[in-house]
Amino acid sequence: MDAQLKKGTLEVCVLASLIEGPSYGYKIVKDLKDVVDISESTLYPILRRLEKGEYLTTHSEEANGRLRKIYEITDEGYEKIMDYVIDFKELLKIYKYIERGVRHD
Repeated sequence: MDAQLKKGTLEVCVLASLIEGPSYGYKIVKDLKDVVDISESTLYPILRRLEKGEYLTTHSEEANGRLRKIYEITDEGYEKIMDYVIDFKELLKIYKYIERGVRHD
């Protein structure tokens, strides 16, 4: 898969994991495990980019005597997901056009 396409897709997957409510890094990895293979070392740079782009916000909460960084999607994050869905529909149309000429063995 094209690196830029994959990068954008992973970002949107992370945002989509926050639609149900705020979460933290390890739980996001767990929530995405059936959809995409993502490690914590891959996730945290994505979370930092999304926070910098104002697609999510963060705050800290105490859990089991430790501070945990909590991530929450913003309105801009929802818009990013919607833009992705629209773009993907266009890409799917192109894919179907290309696929029709390819043999499936």
